[in-house]
Amino acid sequence: MRIAAEVEKVDIIPNKNKSLEKLTEKELFSEYAATKDIKIRNELINRHLYIAEILSRKFLNKGIEYEDIFQVASLGLIYAIERFDIKRGFEFSSFATPTIIGEIKKYFRDKGWSIKVPRGIQELSKKINVAKGTLQQTLQRTPTIKDIAEYLDCTEEQVIEAMEAGQVYTSRSLDLTYDNDGENKDIQLLDVIGVTDKRFDEIENKDFLEKAIRKLNEVEKKVLKDRFFRNKTQMKVAKELQVSQMTISRMEKRIIEKFRMELKKSME
Repeated sequence: MRIAAEVEKVDIIPNKNKSLEKLTEKELFSEYAATKDIKIRNELINRHLYIAEILSRKFLNKGIEYEDIFQVASLGLIYAIERFDIKRGFEFSSFATPTIIGEIKKYFRDKGWSIKVPRGIQELSKKINVAKGTLQQTLQRTPTIKDIAEYLDCTEEQVIEAMEAGQVYTSRSLDLTYDNDGENKDIQLLDVIGVTDKRFDEIENKDFLEKAIRKLNEVEKKVLKDRFFRNKTQMKVAKELQVSQMTISRMEKRIIEKFRMELKKSME
């Protein structure tokens, strides 16, 4: 997964401009506010990229690759630099941290679920995870669905729905292995997932064709078989039936229309 950059690509190689390197953080922000010089912004990014790295690592092992999280964090850093006002007297790191974390959390909320789940259910799923830990300590046992519902002031059905939806938060690799109940060889998830049997479609198609063909008259059946199964030309079929080629062409259209109507009925 790659994050489409919404801003210009930035060079995160330390700026070789010595005059910029000698400027203090306050001087850089003041200069950038006045000029919006990309070189100054790049220098600010280089100096504070460590913040994005530190904050990205706080979200490791949560179902999304570190590289993707770091890209989002870096984008958040750029947003923070663009919005920061040195005149307010705040430390940039204090201003940037919530901005970057906000971008990361928004990304997790919008992109982290492998199947699109309504926002309300996502939020309830998060609350349930917190409630489980709290109730576990309070009750000294594993909380039931009823316990969680009462704690969160919602219905048991809502809890069950959110817990089931939580299972799609991350997708699982088909190479994932499971213990095969004491057997010597473990099994992979790929081995136990069912696949669509193509023969089912073949059976359905064959059944449909047989029913549709039974409703044709003898001449139409001959035209159908000769043209579409025996690959005879319209001219040859017309000669055998002693009719014009145009007649055969019209019969083909009529046969196809009958098939179309039969298909429509089968789908109703």
